[in-house]
Formats: sequence, C-alpha cells, structure tokens
Amino acid sequence: MANTEDYNAKLAEIEAIPNEEVKDPGMPVDVALQEAENLYHWSLDDTEKLGVVGIRRTQIEDLPVRAGACREAQSIWNKDFRSQQEAQEEWAEKSPLAYEFKTDLLASMRFAYRKNDALLSRVSAIADGSGHADMIQDLNDIAVLGRENPDPLTAISFDLGQLEEAATLADTLADLLAEANGDKADPNESKIVRDKAYLHMKELVDEIREAGKYVFRKDPKRLKGYSSDYWRKIHRKQKNNDEDADS
Repeated sequence: MANTEDYNAKLAEIEAIPNEEVKDPGMPVDVALQEAENLYHWSLDDTEKLGVVGIRRTQIEDLPVRAGACREAQSIWNKDFRSQQEAQEEWAEKSPLAYEFKTDLLASMRFAYRKNDALLSRVSAIADGSGHADMIQDLNDIAVLGRENPDPLTAISFDLGQLEEAATLADTLADLLAEANGDKADPNESKIVRDKAYLHMKELVDEIREAGKYVFRKDPKRLKGYSSDYWRKIHRKQKNNDEDADS
C-alpha cells in the first residue's frame, strides 16, 4: 500500500527529529492530511513561479509522500491505542471471573488434599501472594499440582477438565494483561512517531505556503490556495463570537 511505502521511505527522517521538537498537532490530523493533499495539487500548477523563490518541484512532489507517511503513522497509533483500550476493557471483564475461578479451585484442593500435609503446604504456597501477575501464575501452578495429584480430586468428584481450563486461562490472561499494560505495543511510542511524522509534513506545508503567499500576494485567486481552510474558519468563528460579545 502506498501509505505503508511512504512510511517506510520516510521513517528514518521522521525518527531523526529530536523528541524535544515534538508537540501535539494543533489541528485534527485528518484535516491536516487533507489540506496537505490539497496544497500539493494546488501548488503543482504553480511549480514554475514557486521555483523562482526556491521551491523546487521535488519538494512539491515530496509533499504527498510525507502526507502518506503521516497517515500511516496515524493509523499505527490508532491501532495500538485501540488495542490497549480494548484489552483493558476485556481485562476488567474477565479478571474478576478468573479470581473467582482461582478461589474455587483452591477450595477444592484444600478439601481434596486435607489429609496430606505436603500437598496442603503446596496449596498454601500457591495461595500466598497477591496481584494480577500472581493470580495468573497461581492458575498455572494449580493446573500443574492437580495433574500431578489427580486421585484425591477425582475422589471428591472434581472435574479434572478444570485443570486444563486453568492452564489455558493463565496463558490467555498473561497475553491480555500485557496488552492492557501496553507491554506488547506501546501507544505512547507510536504517538511520538505520529507526532514526528506530522511535524515532518507540516514543515514542508509551511514552507510551500509561505512561498505561495509571497509569490501570489497580489493575486487573490491563487493566494487563497496557500492558506489553511481550517484556521480561516476558526478565526472567522472567533471573530463572530467577539463581535457578538461586543454587541
């Protein structure tokens, strides 16, 4: 895909931008992307005149590439952010059930192994500790202990299939917790890359716009293509609000 190719082509330049230069985009990124595309098509018609003041055609041709890289970086950040958000919601739903399942399993083991001090000691060791990571490990440890000592469990009509369920749940929850904590895909890191990609695009947008505003300062029809519709609407709205307040 074009955006992916643009992203790969520009990634080294994007990552080379110092972190201290990065800040949140001052406007919606999807709007900025569309304005960059519009500027590209508009300025193509003015290539010769812009060239007089130092804007090369290669710079204009680079604009959609930078926009494509920014669009891909935005998509990556959205995916990482949504993944973490969704994982957190899923964890909030599943973890209470997992804690309850662990408690039930331990209760069954205490009863089944009540006449075996060694096994009871292992059950107590599993029950020690707290926290999500401990709960996940406990489920796996319960599965191991139960597989090694199934007979007392069978004697109390315990469903040994629950041991496999505990082991599977431990694996599932370990992955889910990693996603919920952002350990698998760091949305903060991908946001930094997105912000850098935006800055990389904006720098060229600003350069072309500044040149266009100078070259076409006496040509309103061409001049209008070198300003931001977004900011023009914001300023118009603010002016109207100020006029309403004065009246």
